Amino acid sequence: MLKRKGIEYSLEEAGSIKISQRCGQRPETHAKYKEAIAACDSMEYIACNVSQIAREFGLDGTNLARQLITHYPDVLEFRERTRQQLGLNDNLPRGMRQWCKEQYAEAVELLRADRYITVQDAAKRCNVSYTGLKQHLIFYHKELVENRIKIRERAVRQQRKGKITGRGTLHAPSPETIEKYAEALHWYRTTPLSARKIAKQTGVSIKGFYEYLQTWHKDLVCRRKGIPYEEGKPVDWSSVRRYNPATAAKYADAIARLKEGGLTTAKVAAEFGLHPECFRQYLKEHEPELHASLGMKKTENGKMVSPQSMEKYKEAIHLYETTPESLKSIARRFGLHACSLGQFIKRHFPELMERRNLREKERNRKGGKERSESTELALKKETEEKVHPTGIGPA
Repeated sequence: MLKRKGIEYSLEEAGSIKISQRCGQRPETHAKYKEAIAACDSMEYIACNVSQIAREFGLDGTNLARQLITHYPDVLEFRERTRQQLGLNDNLPRGMRQWCKEQYAEAVELLRADRYITVQDAAKRCNVSYTGLKQHLIFYHKELVENRIKIRERAVRQQRKGKITGRGTLHAPSPETIEKYAEALHWYRTTPLSARKIAKQTGVSIKGFYEYLQTWHKDLVCRRKGIPYEEGKPVDWSSVRRYNPATAAKYADAIARLKEGGLTTAKVAAEFGLHPECFRQYLKEHEPELHASLGMKKTENGKMVSPQSMEKYKEAIHLYETTPESLKSIARRFGLHACSLGQFIKRHFPELMERRNLREKERNRKGGKERSESTELALKKETEEKVHPTGIGPA
């Protein structure tokens, strides 16, 4: 047996040599500690110490450590080296503290439930430190931070009322702003008054009310002006000039009066205290048929003339063109003012006046020639009478 064990011996000493027990684990001990030792050799349990692993598998920590020291020293060396590299062997506490978890639990749940709330608002609402909550999220709730960043990235340059923005805030007016312009907005929605008049009557800033409408209630502005509106898309304000209901109400009575007939656009505008050119522009854009029937028309020479004025002076112009009758006589015949008739012809038919002036000059020239000839004949006759008096002839 001594020879088999590799023990040197002499015959005299062989009887007194004791043979030690078998080295290595017994089968039942190996089966008992097998799973725990495999866990010690795994990276999955590298953050746990030997005592924690022993409790995990229902073993005694000291006995597990003895088994590792005796039979698996390489496992202990691996754990020591790896834990030092990972900074897990400096006896400092790792992971989330329980008190820290309890302190920020309400704020974390609030951020998970409401994506519109900011971290700063959640910290204020839960009465915790903003910087502390921010660091807590970065270290222990990375998936929550990443999800909120993705939501913000999708919302960049897509500002819509009531939706989240790229900054993580809700794109909506503050409660103070809503309360400030509530009355003015109600008037704007239910009356045809202009925004300027509404702002003056409700005592709010005109510029502020304009900006409030353009930012938060652009749909109402477009509805007033009759422009198609779709949220998130730009509005083409330059496509055509639009008028709000207040402007339509302003011109309604004047348009009705004009449709009754008998009056020119200028007279109707004067009757209702309107600017004639503004009234004509409104008729041209919103009442094109009425404007065409009442508006200025182009003559053959390219001049613009009112149909009513043309009808008024038509017969007088015909006589002026075809007869040598004087302008004053023609005006008296038709009951017109001679100066008005002359100005109308001069403004719209200057060629008639030029032709008439040429005919009068020609007529005057012929008349002057005839008069000069008759005068010469009379002078000649008178001279002859002086040289040869009547009744006294030559001898």
